Amino acid sequence: MLVLITYDVATSSKNGPRRLRKVAKKCQDYGQRVQNSVFECIVDATELVKLKKELIELIDKDTDSLRIYRLGNNYQNKVQHIGSKESFNVEKPLIF
Repeated sequence: MLVLITYDVATSSKNGPRRLRKVAKKCQDYGQRVQNSVFECIVDATELVKLKKELIELIDKDTDSLRIYRLGNNYQNKVQHIGSKESFNVEKPLIF
């Protein structure tokens, strides 16, 4: 299933920049960055539970925000890209 993960980490706090890097790295382990604090991840139900748990352990619930949107398996008709950055298929291999 396609999951959209967005986050806002308070970088003004002492450990904020470090938490921000850790959250971004964890999201990168599961998917592709599509905007600064937005990742698209193809995961199954078990991976989603694991990812959610890992992210919750990284953030500070008093100052940070984490949002997870489940777009499901038939996400192709639910995602529309408009603008300058080229869209890509998250299920295809990336070739640089």
